[in-house]
Parts: sequence; structure tokens; C-alpha cells
Amino acid sequence: DFENRDKNKQSRKSEKVHRQMKMYKKEYQSMSDEQLVIAMAGGDQRAFDNLYGRYSNALVSYFMRMLWRDREKAEDFVHDLFTKLIHRPELFDPSRSFKTWVYSVANNMCKNEYKKQEIRKNTSNGLDSSYPVSDSSKNTMNEVHHHLFKEAFDEQILELDVKHREVFELRHFDGLSMKEIADILEINEGTVKSRLFYATKYLAEALKAYHPAQTT
Repeated sequence: DFENRDKNKQSRKSEKVHRQMKMYKKEYQSMSDEQLVIAMAGGDQRAFDNLYGRYSNALVSYFMRMLWRDREKAEDFVHDLFTKLIHRPELFDPSRSFKTWVYSVANNMCKNEYKKQEIRKNTSNGLDSSYPVSDSSKNTMNEVHHHLFKEAFDEQILELDVKHREVFELRHFDGLSMKEIADILEINEGTVKSRLFYATKYLAEALKAYHPAQTT
């Protein structure tokens, strides 16, 4: 009897903990990004976990595209960004959208990295070892045409200068609005549109061989 009572007590305790965990999860999921940052600044670990869960994968993808498809570097940058946020949550202005703020920080981190790479490039023998050779086997597609198009597309994206590439990627890969991009890059929406138009036109021209109907 004592043993059964003890088991029942443990079972009820376990169910209570489980219900509390579900309640916490639902509560955090309903919070806005900005509310999570404020809670995190007060030392709430669960708030940080939820914020990290919302943005880490998207930011790894963003950094990978902007930093020469280098996954390790991308993951390091995401780690650095969130470490900065943990130690200095006051850097975030709660009157701003967290989404535009975090992409602004990510964008500035990329620009700083470009400057570092340029310095290294200028002091080397002209060969930039920071550009990894892409492992085409990872991107193998069923049809050769699609595979070749993807390789050419990736190459041409890197040929764009930074100001046009960042607009194109934020719009088409990260799905951000014109206004969000303008806020992130601190430029007006008209400039965003013109840079996006230029990038799209450049890529269409560079890749027209893959769309024979458009070459006439």
C-alpha cells in the first residue's frame, strides 16, 4: 500500500510538472520578440531559449549566404550575436522591431568581416583562401540542368557587389518586406527597390543561357 501510494504521489507530481511545462511553453510562444528580449534582460533563461529558437536557423542561413557558404563561420557568427545579446541586452531598443534590429546587427557583422577579409587579401599573394571551394556533391540534384543552374546562380550572386546582394538576399531568401530591408540597411525604400531591380536584372542577364526562350 505504501509503495502504491508513493507511486501515485510521484505520478501526480510528474503530471503537474508536465502541465506547468506546457503552460510555460504556450505562454512564451504567445509573447512577442520584444517581450522575450525584455524578459531575457531580467534573467529569464526560457525567454532566451524561445528567442534563439525563433531566429537561430534563419540567421545561420543568412550568414551562410553572406559569408561564402561557410557553415562553421555562420554558426560562429550566430553564437557571437546571441552572446552579445545575453551580456548586453540594453543594446536592443525595445521601441524597434527585434526582427529588423537583429538583421541590422547581422548585416553589420558581415560588413566588418568583409573589411577583415579585404585586409587579409591585400596582404596575401592574391589568392584568397577564405573562399571555400563548394562541395557540389552536397547540392547534387536529379537533373544536370538544375544542378548547373544552381552552381551558376550561386556564383553570380557572389559577383554582385555587397549593396545589391544584401538587398536581393534579404528580400528573396529571408522574405523581408521593403520597409524592413530599408530599416535594416538604414536607406529609404526607393533605394531598396532600385537596388533590387538592378540585382534582378543583372542575374536575369547573367543566367539567360539557362532560359533559352529569353535569349531571343
